[in-house]
Amino acid sequence: MSQALSEPRAQTAPEVLYEVGEGIAVITLNRPERMNTISGPMLKRLSELLLEANADRQVRCIILTATGRAFCAGLDLVDATQGSGIGSQSQAAAVSVNLDLRDAPPTVLFQMDKPVICALNGAAAGYGMDTALGCDIRIMGESAKLAAAFVKRGVIPESGGTWLLPRLVGWSKAAEIIFTGRNLSPQDCLELGLANEVVPDAELMSRARAVAAEVAANAPLAVQSAKRLMRMGLEETFADHVHHVYLQFLQLARTQDFREGMVSFLEKRPAKFEGR
Repeated sequence: MSQALSEPRAQTAPEVLYEVGEGIAVITLNRPERMNTISGPMLKRLSELLLEANADRQVRCIILTATGRAFCAGLDLVDATQGSGIGSQSQAAAVSVNLDLRDAPPTVLFQMDKPVICALNGAAAGYGMDTALGCDIRIMGESAKLAAAFVKRGVIPESGGTWLLPRLVGWSKAAEIIFTGRNLSPQDCLELGLANEVVPDAELMSRARAVAAEVAANAPLAVQSAKRLMRMGLEETFADHVHHVYLQFLQLARTQDFREGMVSFLEKRPAKFEGR
């Protein structure tokens, strides 16, 4: 047998990594050699892992981050121009039939009840920016940026940006960002409310984990209900929303976590919530 055949085949690292510990799921985009640009299989896998984390009762908070110097540089334009990726002319018809945007990561992020923290380790451009905006909390490293370069590529924010940005920063600022396609520095994002915090790059994941642990320590049913009601409130009248809040409160008041919250407060000790 030749040496080439006897040598073990190299294993390709997964393009999306997943780990769970202490109530926190960490999902990591892992295509650093391509600045974590999104391929078709990568898109599907990211959605699958988000849904898996959302369904896992052990998970109370999710961190979305990436390896390398970029968070996500958008859809894979190299594959697209070669006719093999998302958005390529040869696949346009197939994509319109087979790529259901209701299953795409930004849509899944919006519909999830579990909170998601985006730890922005580098540039988030195009699709990567929309994905970051779809998270609930954004913590940026000092070298990160948001790049709304859609119109510079002849497209539009295709994955929620035109819906999210006006609600996050107001119509005029959203129009300025989208129509100019300019880059937003961490300081820009902080001033606009698009970033909750900016930290040194070396401290990004430790800070994201600290915030996630703080969230995970709270009653998970209450946290998830709060996120669900915030989402519903975006499209409800005040009267309808108050009614739905009251119904949700009645359900939570019957849980073991509610009783634990009251007892721990009276006993002046940290609560131990079980999600029941």
